[in-house]
Amino acid sequence: MERSRSQENEDVETCDSENCCDSSTKPLLTEERMRRKLQFFFMNPIEKWQAKKRFPYKFVVQVIKIILVTFQLCFFAYYRYNHVNYTWDNKITFSHLFLKGWDTTREVNAYPPSAGPLAVYKIDDFYSTIDYAYKGYSDLEKAIGPYSYANEDNSKSDMVLCLKHYKQGIIFGFNESYIFNSEIVEQCYNISEPLDSSFNSKRFVQDEHIKINFTALVESSLKFSIKTVNFKAAGRISPPNCFLFNIEINFNNEDHDGQMIVSLDAEPIRLICKGDVWYKTDSEIESVLRSILNYFVMLICITSFVLCSRAVWRAQQLKVITNTFFIKRFEQPLSQKDKMKFLNLWYIMIIINDLLIIIGSAIKEQIEKESFTTDQWNICSLFLGIGNLLVWFGVLRYLGFFRTYNVVILTLQKAAPQVARFLLCALLIYAGFTFSGWLILGPYHFKFRSLATTSECLFSLINGDDMFATFSIMSNKSVLLWWFSRIYLYTFISLYIYIILSLFISVIMDAYDTIKSYYNEGFPKSSLECFIGETNCEDVISGMYRTDSSDSLGGLMKDLCCCKKIYQSYSTLTSNSQSRTSILI
Repeated sequence: MERSRSQENEDVETCDSENCCDSSTKPLLTEERMRRKLQFFFMNPIEKWQAKKRFPYKFVVQVIKIILVTFQLCFFAYYRYNHVNYTWDNKITFSHLFLKGWDTTREVNAYPPSAGPLAVYKIDDFYSTIDYAYKGYSDLEKAIGPYSYANEDNSKSDMVLCLKHYKQGIIFGFNESYIFNSEIVEQCYNISEPLDSSFNSKRFVQDEHIKINFTALVESSLKFSIKTVNFKAAGRISPPNCFLFNIEINFNNEDHDGQMIVSLDAEPIRLICKGDVWYKTDSEIESVLRSILNYFVMLICITSFVLCSRAVWRAQQLKVITNTFFIKRFEQPLSQKDKMKFLNLWYIMIIINDLLIIIGSAIKEQIEKESFTTDQWNICSLFLGIGNLLVWFGVLRYLGFFRTYNVVILTLQKAAPQVARFLLCALLIYAGFTFSGWLILGPYHFKFRSLATTSECLFSLINGDDMFATFSIMSNKSVLLWWFSRIYLYTFISLYIYIILSLFISVIMDAYDTIKSYYNEGFPKSSLECFIGETNCEDVISGMYRTDSSDSLGGLMKDLCCCKKIYQSYSTLTSNSQSRTSILI
């Protein structure tokens, strides 16, 4: 017979008042409803569509999201490339203008490096490098780039020389003695002079009575700022961007080995342009379209987040109900493995990528509105890039509904525990080789100079990359260590390529063969899967699942009775806007 929701709620309350928790109340009917509820829960979206003819909202949202997020990422990647390339090219230009001894061979990352580090070795070279930077700064109008001084009247802003040195550091090498205080003191001096003057940093230091003790000097930096405008920021109709570059020429003397490394860094800060307003008016359409895309992506991700969070919460409610049923009906709770079946990790991954994309889209919108003065492009790219990565990983969930593709997913799932244990053992051996190579070969081999480069070198050797170069560039300064390097490299390569990698592949293949045999002979079933049973195509399309999903669960809770709170919590998550259609008695 048909009853309304209010009538059913009255029945549940009556059931509580009459203490109908007796397990003998309609056990067969409760078991059938429980089985049908679980069968529907573990169906894939296609089967649920066939079973209840409900529109697959979550699937459609994910399809729309992957399209929009990919479009957004493509546009942002293009803009970010132009921005990073523009700032890097300016850094190269500044190096040519302000660094003495800079040449084009240092602009390309070559392996092995085509030139050594840019450094100064004499006191006069230190002062001449400062003079060269000052002269380049004074002759800024001669540069091809549209550079200006930082002051509003285009007058030269202050150039500051900062010195970091030990509080005391005097060396008497002739009798092997010294005076030393490890406290570091920093002092900054304004070395700006009129543009038409001939600046001499050595004379300036003497005139100002600045004492530079190079034996105690740890680091020195020369700081100044330059403004510029980029007409072609990121596209044909994009408005120009205005930047302030804070330039710092650094002299690193931390090692006190007679070599002072010279480097240049340029930090870009975006400014609000005060130029052609008419041109900016023409670009409003593009700006509006970008904002619409950003807000639409955030809206679709929020929708996806709500739907997936709701599905995860309802699944946990169903897990509690199922566990209560098993305790009452079979006098045993669900196993931990069966409980984990109610936690859909695909939904968890979707929730995470939704959060990442929402945050990344919000930062992207602020960047495009020029609300940030600092460079937030890298942070934004991390959020959007990782979010997009997880979005595309989510496609595997839908490919898993087909047997051919599901073999790959099930193989990875089956092999995961064995692979984790295997990798732990392999990692311990790898760590031993890494630390040993770094310690012994570091001073004599370019690829073993640091712990990071040592690990990268060994990982490359595992994949057969650049083996001959690794052997050949070993220094001959020590015959003993030259022979050790041969034994070390031959042992590592033989162990990992011929033994460990072969064992690793065999672990994967064993899991693959097991999954193939399961497809032929049947997958092992847990107690939960045995209770659910098989669901064939005829049952799915027969219409037996087309009653409201919460209706069967409501009747189930009425029979179990002891879980009224769980039932009420679950029923609030269901579509309470729909009226009950029918209920089996």
